[in-house]
Amino acid sequence: MLRRVLALSLLILPALPAQQPDPIVRPHEITLRGKPLKYTTTTGLMPLRNAAGEIEANVFYIAYTLDGVTDPARRRLTFSFNGGPGSASVWLHLGALGPKRVRMMDSGALPAPPYTLETNSATWLDETDLVFIDPVGTGYSRAAKPDLAKKFHSVSGDIESVGEFIRLYLGKHQRWLSPLFLAGESYGTTRAAGLSGYLADKGIALNGVLLISTVLNFETIRFNDGNDLPYALYLPSYTATAWYHKKLPADLQKDLPAALRESEQFALTGYPQALMKGASLTPAERAAAVARLARLTGLAPTYIDHSDLRVEIMPFIRELRRDENIVVGRLDSRLTGPGKPAVSTEPEFDPSMSAIRPPYTAAFNQYVRAELGYVADTEYFILGGGTGKWDWQTENRYANVSETLRLAFAKNPHMKLYVGSGYYDLATPYFAATYTLNHLGLPPAARANVRTHHYESGHMYYIHVDSLQAMKRDVASFLQWAAQ
Repeated sequence: MLRRVLALSLLILPALPAQQPDPIVRPHEITLRGKPLKYTTTTGLMPLRNAAGEIEANVFYIAYTLDGVTDPARRRLTFSFNGGPGSASVWLHLGALGPKRVRMMDSGALPAPPYTLETNSATWLDETDLVFIDPVGTGYSRAAKPDLAKKFHSVSGDIESVGEFIRLYLGKHQRWLSPLFLAGESYGTTRAAGLSGYLADKGIALNGVLLISTVLNFETIRFNDGNDLPYALYLPSYTATAWYHKKLPADLQKDLPAALRESEQFALTGYPQALMKGASLTPAERAAAVARLARLTGLAPTYIDHSDLRVEIMPFIRELRRDENIVVGRLDSRLTGPGKPAVSTEPEFDPSMSAIRPPYTAAFNQYVRAELGYVADTEYFILGGGTGKWDWQTENRYANVSETLRLAFAKNPHMKLYVGSGYYDLATPYFAATYTLNHLGLPPAARANVRTHHYESGHMYYIHVDSLQAMKRDVASFLQWAAQ
């Protein structure tokens, strides 16, 4: 998950012992669609060594393997991780993919404590074995020495370390011949796209990559002086949010797909033209653009005019329902919370983040100890706290792994791609993912290997029960197709 506050100063973390205990292996069983599903969990730390054989980091992971498989080497295997950078894999693990799920309200809103886990009827485990990876600095994963942490906290260092984990896992568990998949969310999609090329160069070909709430080119989502691209790409998500909160004109309020089509068309045509003209925009053209943006966002024309036609995420979150002193969520704009005093220009917290962090934190810490048998006094860094300042390794401030993904398709024409997005995601807007896919430069044969899906939910679209079930149907079909 992407959060501005994750660029923290580097923490001085205690060094880990050179020798880690063996992983903990336990049998489990759930009932799925009226039938028993038996599986085994393996929970532990994988040491990453340098060329001299010295341990530089230990990567925490939780693996789920289905019991009773006659040829495990041929069963589908999916490596999963979340984003941040600085996020553990807990969100996909206990939200969508694993056999257990944090119980939320059906809409994805915060339930009352105490929090509980329930059987996940939409688990992917009936379709694929699962390995949840916490990159170095997240979860229980740590650099062996504090001065080594920086090596892992960069775009390439992160990709290389996760790629090395995957190589080691395939060898230790004799899974080199398994159909292989990556599933990443948010910055995890950046990591997955980078890994698709990195692993190909290591001789590890993927059957499929699943991108959940995608960002491959950060120019599409960073509001900076001189970069007008995000304003157009965010517009359809603003329209979806305004529709959900009943702030659109009556004709647009009737039908979300129709409202989005109009918004997407303006985002591709009239809006970029107005922004490009700048000071040369005539008064009549400016008035027309203001009126159209007010129609498509639910914001007051005066506010849009005073914003110079450019409304960023946080002001939009605050402004949409200012008259009620209510803010909408950034990760999921369906969710709301109380605003600060009415004169504030930005919200003081994200209601969608405050809805998920407490239940996932409590549920994971109980689950990993009580059910998986892994006991540690070390803090499990769910989101932030373990990574220092991230090195984006780019001269023009916008990291972009699109070319890496394109080249991976060129090297492996059999690879398939799933791209999922939530309409109410204001962190990685769906139209930015569409733009990126349309600019990959894939030939027709490769474009036929891409499936895109949209859900009426937010960044973590699986916290919404209906979207969770839809996601499972889409993913099951994708996995079967990609492993043919």
